[in-house]
Amino acid sequence: MDTKVFDKVQEPKKQEKDNISEENVPDLATVNFNDDPVERELSEEDTSDSKKKKRKDSPSSFISGLFDWVSAFLFALVIVILVMTFCFRLVDVDGSSMLQTLQDGNKVIVTGLNYEPQVGDIVVISHGAELDKALVKRVIAVGGQTVDINSETGEVIVDGIVLDEPYINGKTVAEGDAQFPMKVTEGTVFVLGDNRPISKDSRYNEVGLIENENIIGKVQFRIYPFDEFGRVEKAE
Repeated sequence: MDTKVFDKVQEPKKQEKDNISEENVPDLATVNFNDDPVERELSEEDTSDSKKKKRKDSPSSFISGLFDWVSAFLFALVIVILVMTFCFRLVDVDGSSMLQTLQDGNKVIVTGLNYEPQVGDIVVISHGAELDKALVKRVIAVGGQTVDINSETGEVIVDGIVLDEPYINGKTVAEGDAQFPMKVTEGTVFVLGDNRPISKDSRYNEVGLIENENIIGKVQFRIYPFDEFGRVEKAE
């Protein structure tokens, strides 16, 4: 076989290989394997950031944020109202009928959810018979018990037992216009103020026995004045 002929056949391929120059090789730094130019990607990113900034600063964004804040505030307000209505109430003591335990102008927290009156509790009454304003009194007897008052000694007797009442301000010498001994009917309570000489309470027919449904709740805490802040203890 003629080797010259073979060399001539191979020579064009060698020459074609040599003709590949470095300037035909793409720069790897500019290659985008997603077939999109780098400059286009950067441009889209810049545009996206610009749109986000515009959306953030737009009036509609401010209004939306304000609406969210107002909604949260109203929701919290509704919760507070429900809690204060069904669980806790803030009540002002009006008058001096509960001296020395409570004084005129005291602010107290009252709880009334599922409350059942107990002897010795200080309660807030929505009204007493013909009275319009709320009353703050102490429960002396509940339904089924019998109350009597000895106007000479000032003793209060419940079911034949003389009460020990260290909390009172003055003896219970006034019987009022009610008839004693008095049987407390079921579903009602007999109440007295701690300041016995001036208190208008169940000794008087204008107040009378208090129906349980007219009791707002039990006084739990005194929150004003601040130097007297604390629990209002139940009389034993």
